[in-house]
Amino acid sequence: MTTAQQLVHAYETGLGLPPSSGADVPDPGARLAATLPVWALAAGSVAAVSAAANRVRVAHGLPARPVRLDADRVSAAFSSERLFQRDGGAPAFFAELSGFFPTADGWVRTHANYPHHRDRLLRALELPAASDAAQLTARFSALKGAEIEDAAAAAGAIAARVRTESEWADSPMGRAAAHGPLVAVDIHDAAPWRGERGMSATVERPLTGIRVLDLTRVLAGPVATRTLALLGADVLRIDPPHLPEIDWQFSDNCQGKRSTLLDLRTDLAAFEVLLDEADVLVTGYRPGALAAAGVRAGGRPGLIEASVSAWGTSGPWGGRRGFDSIVQAASGISLLEGTPDRPGVLPAQALDHGSGYLLAAAVMDALLARADDGFGRDIRVSLARTASWLLAAHDRNPGHPAATPPNPACTVTHGELVTAAPAFADYDDYRWPAPPYGSAQPFWVEATDHYHRP
Repeated sequence: MTTAQQLVHAYETGLGLPPSSGADVPDPGARLAATLPVWALAAGSVAAVSAAANRVRVAHGLPARPVRLDADRVSAAFSSERLFQRDGGAPAFFAELSGFFPTADGWVRTHANYPHHRDRLLRALELPAASDAAQLTARFSALKGAEIEDAAAAAGAIAARVRTESEWADSPMGRAAAHGPLVAVDIHDAAPWRGERGMSATVERPLTGIRVLDLTRVLAGPVATRTLALLGADVLRIDPPHLPEIDWQFSDNCQGKRSTLLDLRTDLAAFEVLLDEADVLVTGYRPGALAAAGVRAGGRPGLIEASVSAWGTSGPWGGRRGFDSIVQAASGISLLEGTPDRPGVLPAQALDHGSGYLLAAAVMDALLARADDGFGRDIRVSLARTASWLLAAHDRNPGHPAATPPNPACTVTHGELVTAAPAFADYDDYRWPAPPYGSAQPFWVEATDHYHRP
C-alpha cells in the first residue's frame, strides 16, 4: 500500500536527510478517493512540511511539534477552490474553452483560463477571436491530437493530447519527468552568504525574519509561498501589471502575503534591490524566462532559488507551458481516472498542491543547510515529476467510491470571503486574508511588522 510516509521518505532521502519520525496519519475514508493514491500524496506532502518545520525549530533550540494530520483539513486544503466563496457565490473553475475536447483520433485537454492563453489557442487553430466552445469542438474534431498539441505549443497556447500511461512512460518527455529525486537541489557556486540577518524563529512562526520574493501564479508556487508565509516568512508577491490575474485564485492563495506590481521590463533595478535583500526567490516561470528578462539571480551569495514548472527543466518539453490539468492529461492520469467514454480528473488539483508543499519543505531545509555552510541552493520541483510518483504506485483502486466533498466546516470567513483553512491542524487561519491586489509598495518591511496585516 502506498502511504504518506513513503512520500516523506522519498522526499527526505532525495535530499540526503535522515528520516523523520512517522506522522500520525488518519484513515481518509473516501476523502480524495481516486484510482491513484491521491491521499498518500496529499498527506505525505503536508507531513513533509511539518517535518521540515520541526527541523527548523530544533535547530533554533525550540521544541518540535507532533506531526498530526487532520483528514478533513488536508483534503479541504487540497480542494480549496470547491470551498471558496465571495458574497455567497462560488467561482467558475475553468473557462469555456478549458477542458476535454474530442479529436479525430482521441482527446485533447486545453487550458484557456487566462485571456492571453485563450487568444493564443484560437490563433493557433486559426479561429476567430470570438469563437465559442462549439466552434472549438468542430475545429478539433477535424484534427489529430498531435497536430493540436504542436500548433498550441508553437503559439504559446496550452493544450495536450490525452495519452495512455504507457505512451507517456515510453516518450522522451515521460522518461525525463520520471528521472531524479522528487525535489532536485543543487548548491550554488557563488560565494558563501555572510549576511547578519536571519531567522528569529518561534515555535509558532519558525521562519520569522526570512524574506521571500514570490513570482508565481496558479497554483503550486502560490501554495508553497502561502505556506512559508503561514510559518512566519515575509512573502512579497510580485505580479506584472500588464498581465491580468484571476481574482478568486489570488484571493484563495495569497493569504498572509503582501502584493505588489512591478514590470521587470522597465523596473528591473527596483527588482534587483529587492532581490539583493531576499533570502528566497520562488518562481513559476518557464525555465530561462527570467534570465531572458534580464534577471540574474544566481550570483547572489546565499540566495535560495526555488522554482516550479510543469514539465521539469530537462527533456523536450522543458520550455513548454502547462498546468495541473494538462499534466494529468499528457501523463495518462486522465485516462486512468476517467470512464470508457471520457477522460477524467483527480478529485483535486493534487499535482499542484502536492508539489507546492514539497517545494515549501525544501525551502526550509535549504535555509537550514545555508545556516550551516553559507551557500545558497537551487531547488526544483515539477508537476510531471510529482505525477510520476503517483503513477509509480502499484496499489490502485479503480473501483473506488466517489470522493467525499470537502468539509465546509474546514473554512475561515473574512467578511465576504470564505476560504479553506490551512492544511495544518496547528493553525486555525492564515495571518491575514489576501490583501488587495498590488496594494503594497515594492519594499521589504521591518521584521517587527511581519505580523501586521498590510
